[in-house]
Amino acid sequence: MNRRSNFFTHHQGVVLLLMVLFLLLVDQVIKIWVKTTMIETQMHEITSWFKIYFIENEGMAYGITLGSKLLLTVFRLVAMSAAAYYLIKLVRGRVYSFGFVACLAMIVAGGFGNIIDSVFYGEIFTSSRGEVARLVPWGEGYGTLLHGKVVDMFYFPIIRTTYPDWFPFHAGEEFIFFSPIFNFADACISVGVIALLLFYPRTFSQMLDGIGKKSPKASEQ
Repeated sequence: MNRRSNFFTHHQGVVLLLMVLFLLLVDQVIKIWVKTTMIETQMHEITSWFKIYFIENEGMAYGITLGSKLLLTVFRLVAMSAAAYYLIKLVRGRVYSFGFVACLAMIVAGGFGNIIDSVFYGEIFTSSRGEVARLVPWGEGYGTLLHGKVVDMFYFPIIRTTYPDWFPFHAGEEFIFFSPIFNFADACISVGVIALLLFYPRTFSQMLDGIGKKSPKASEQ
């Protein structure tokens, strides 16, 4: 690799690192603000279809729960560490376009954003149930290392209606779209995945096929 190629590889790597750090900073600033100003389940109505609704969950993105908390946190740590390592390899390899790698960087940033909550929040924050949480010295929080809860707050009930009486299983029940409550890190993951599928479907497929093999020579721009 010549000096010019080394320069651009280094430059892109710095830009991607700064992007990941910026997304992590935004995610944590929002979460800490919510955590230290709101009680769990408290809601601020911005518009009829956009609300800040503070909840905490022990699961994955959008509140999905899977298995024990400790196992889930360890799994995410291992998975995102592997993803970050692979991302560094992609930057150094200069095989894929910058836009493609930037989408992957968004996913990595979102994953680590939620991992920070799971790993550290139980140690440094008091409980948000019934009172606003406080930032406390290490070890005086509501939980232990790797047992923190993920902070969610964005709620977009764009459509609120009821299922018709003839609808099977849910007749007469309330229907809300979009019902999941999520955070900025979740949004980073979703935007990154959607962008990959929309703008880089072939490259994404090549990358998945090439994991553990020699990377392909061509990429979508």
